[in-house]
Amino acid sequence: MGILSRTSYLIRSKLNALLNRAEDPGESLDYSYEQLRDELQDVKRGIADLTTQKKRLEMQKRRLEENVEKHNEQAREAVKQDREDLARRALEKKKAKMTQIEELETQIADLQNTQDQLIEKKETLQNRIEEFRTKKETMKARYEAAEASARVSEAMTGAGDEMEDVGRAIERAEERTQDMEARAAAMDELQETGAFEDALSDKDQIDRELEELGTDSQVEAELETLKSEMGTGEPATEDEDEEAEAEESEPDVDADVDPTEEVEVDDSEVEAELEQLKDEEES
Repeated sequence: MGILSRTSYLIRSKLNALLNRAEDPGESLDYSYEQLRDELQDVKRGIADLTTQKKRLEMQKRRLEENVEKHNEQAREAVKQDREDLARRALEKKKAKMTQIEELETQIADLQNTQDQLIEKKETLQNRIEEFRTKKETMKARYEAAEASARVSEAMTGAGDEMEDVGRAIERAEERTQDMEARAAAMDELQETGAFEDALSDKDQIDRELEELGTDSQVEAELETLKSEMGTGEPATEDEDEEAEAEESEPDVDADVDPTEEVEVDDSEVEAELEQLKDEEES
């Protein structure tokens, strides 16, 4: 098989497959039924034309028969008048007309036989059309029922083309939703870690953390101030309780000292402690 033959065969196969898929049995049956009805109409028209032709021949036959009778009377009248020549001519015309009548009778008989055959074929074709119409309606009902059942089964099992498209749409929507959720989570994570700097600020992550610590310390200091003003300080801790007990147990060495008497302080110790604080601040 050559390339062109194989290509032609492949194209015909594809076209037949497409036509078989697109073909509706109900429409095909209706089309065949209409074709049979058209054939029946052609047969009826043929019978009508044949009958018309036969009637014309019968009318022509009747006219010839009238002429035969007329020529017969003419021959008799000529014989009465001793005109044998006229009688002979009248009889000759009568004979010609009778020959034509015989030919017409043969044609009429042939037409009658053809008409009878066409009428028989018409009745047979009409019966076939009625049978085909009954089968057509039955087949269409069966096909529609089977098609409806198949659609319901496909819808329930998800095997139909439409359900396949719906399933693909759901899969695509789910994939896009998962991608968007993952992207949103990634953006949140990057924002929390400070990977994305604020476009309107020149502060980095360290600056923001220091600001947060400063804000927290200010809040704590303000809270302590409010507590001291309201007299609702926090209860002493265990260390503070132990220090208080130790102070109570120590003897009051300054009990006999006059509070109005000035106490001499060693300035050298104060100066040394002040220098130590300055060194700490500078470091």
